[in-house]
Amino acid sequence: MRDAQPDRPYNVLFLCTGNSARSILAEAILNRIGKGKFMAFSAGSQPKGAVHPQALGLLERLGYSTNGLRSKRWEEFATPDAPVLDFVFTVCDNAANEVCPVWPGQPMTAHWGVPDPAAAEGTEAEIAAAFREAYLMLQRRIELFANLPVRGLDRMSLKRKLDEIGRTADAKAQA
Repeated sequence: MRDAQPDRPYNVLFLCTGNSARSILAEAILNRIGKGKFMAFSAGSQPKGAVHPQALGLLERLGYSTNGLRSKRWEEFATPDAPVLDFVFTVCDNAANEVCPVWPGQPMTAHWGVPDPAAAEGTEAEIAAAFREAYLMLQRRIELFANLPVRGLDRMSLKRKLDEIGRTADAKAQA
């Protein structure tokens, strides 16, 4: 897909409204799973301004570095000096329906909606379970994505695969 720039990883932006949980989890997961092949970022249309403590705690318990994770606006990635994006994935339904900035370079896009663990209510254990489930759903999708033969697929085939990941992972997560 990107033969003109083989000297850098693919840049991937995960978008959500608040950029406090799902998109942050996705950023951390892809930066671990896809190290060397992908560079992940996250942002929100209406960022909360802080990463949810449950998201940070879960990542730390799983051995992720949380240094540098922060809640930020998606406009940071629409500026001339921002990284050139190859992929943009929305991970919440609100962000999928919002008007996004125009991304230079026409990155591939897909919607991978995940229930918002930050909106979970109940006991501490129930809220922690919502964060774990969001993490596992994102991890499954990101593993599928990271294993795609990106360079070997034409744009239409790649788009179809990206959309399938957003749909098929739901069925596996609910099984």
